[in-house]
Amino acid sequence: MAEHYIPDDLPTRIQHYINGEFVDSVSGKTFDVLDPVSNETYATAAAGQQEDVDLAVAAARRAFTEGPWPRMKPRERARVLNRIADAVEAQETRLAQLETFDTGLPITQAKGQALRAAENFRFFADLIVAQFDDAMKVPGAQINYVNRKPIGVAGLITPWNTPFMLESWKLAPALATGNCVVLKPAEFTPLSASLWAKIFKDAGLPDGVFNLVNGLGEEAGDALVKHPDVPLISFTGETTTGKTIFRNAAENLKGLSMELGGKSPAIIFDDADLDAAIDSTLFGVFSLNGERCTAGSRILVQRGIYEEFCEKYAARAKNIVVGDPHDPKTEVGALVHPEHYEKVARYVEIGKGEGRLLAGGGRPENMPAGQENGNYIAPTVFADVKPDARIFQEEIFGPVVAITPFEDDAEALALANNTRYGLAGYVWTNDLTRAHTFSQNLEAGMVWLNSHNVRDLRTPFGGVKASGLGHEGGYRSIDFYTDQQAVHITLGSVHTPKFGATAQN
Repeated sequence: MAEHYIPDDLPTRIQHYINGEFVDSVSGKTFDVLDPVSNETYATAAAGQQEDVDLAVAAARRAFTEGPWPRMKPRERARVLNRIADAVEAQETRLAQLETFDTGLPITQAKGQALRAAENFRFFADLIVAQFDDAMKVPGAQINYVNRKPIGVAGLITPWNTPFMLESWKLAPALATGNCVVLKPAEFTPLSASLWAKIFKDAGLPDGVFNLVNGLGEEAGDALVKHPDVPLISFTGETTTGKTIFRNAAENLKGLSMELGGKSPAIIFDDADLDAAIDSTLFGVFSLNGERCTAGSRILVQRGIYEEFCEKYAARAKNIVVGDPHDPKTEVGALVHPEHYEKVARYVEIGKGEGRLLAGGGRPENMPAGQENGNYIAPTVFADVKPDARIFQEEIFGPVVAITPFEDDAEALALANNTRYGLAGYVWTNDLTRAHTFSQNLEAGMVWLNSHNVRDLRTPFGGVKASGLGHEGGYRSIDFYTDQQAVHITLGSVHTPKFGATAQN
């Protein structure tokens, strides 16, 4: 294998972007950014504090109250969004290289994320032009219509798994609807976020409409959530942080959209297409290094096919190529950061006492020179996992899967719903009635039937229980990022009770 690839022209310093300019923190504070393959520092990033967030919010607020963006016609904003999409597509290879270097995601999967980011901007460019709102009439008496207005400054807090694409999920609808934004990207992966600034500027987005503050969640993120001039917070991340944001947003009654953790089940019935189910459930937990909120990390298999499934699944898992994220042959790369690696490694050790280890179980053997210290975990498969096991109940967010048998539909449903999470579910069966009935009873915001995770951008994205609050995607994003003002017009005479018109004795 070739020496670990390092992209050209890597920055050694990553700054904030406020009111159209790259700037350091007012305090001068920074934090180190690591390459997940070598675990060496390749850059320092400005560590945003309260005063940096204040400057970014002030710039966004001025752009909202005084600038042209919220007052532009939908078609004008759509033209800018399409130019943004053009720019993302034009530098797809470069974006993928930077994303792979920063996150440890395999390069083949990073390329798909760049194209998806462009598609998010195209989708919302189309949606705001095509969108119409309700008008309700009472013939001869009244007309009622809905007027949508951008809300103001949206605070966007994004995670470190597929960061560029997930930032586009929030940036595209927030900007399309006329809001101004302050983005706080994850501190582990600030590299690709800084690319948005030039893309937006070149596309004609006015200064102050997009602002970026890097930093730690408990500093920059906390200041953004608590800021009184930020009426909206959209957050993607883990559930514990979501609870903190919920508490801190309450003081100013902010609008919240939160996509949180998951421990999603994949349910394989004995009448399923077994080979297709194995393909899907392998991809569903080991793609993106297992660092995906919708990972099907609990596989429930009907007893009659359980041993066959476990044997075939483990054999495939052992063949998964683990290696340098920039190698096109790599299927699982390096986990994002040593802190996260240690967390996943701890769960692997816990799992050895909670299930039958069929594959993996720790660091891969024989890693090439220069990668021995990378954040690598071999794809790990545990079978016979009990429903009260920690690896069954807790989100691991890595290439680790728990397999559990079930006897019938009722037991499968009980096992599937037996966690605090409720983000996604995957059902494999050739019985059409069972597929639809079972999916309706799953406690999950999204269900895929005989399919892996392929999502239409028009559909709602979000979870139930501890997996989230609210939904985005399609018109649900338009709802979140706009105020809906009802306007009522009376036609003809107004018949209002005449209080005080009659003198009282």
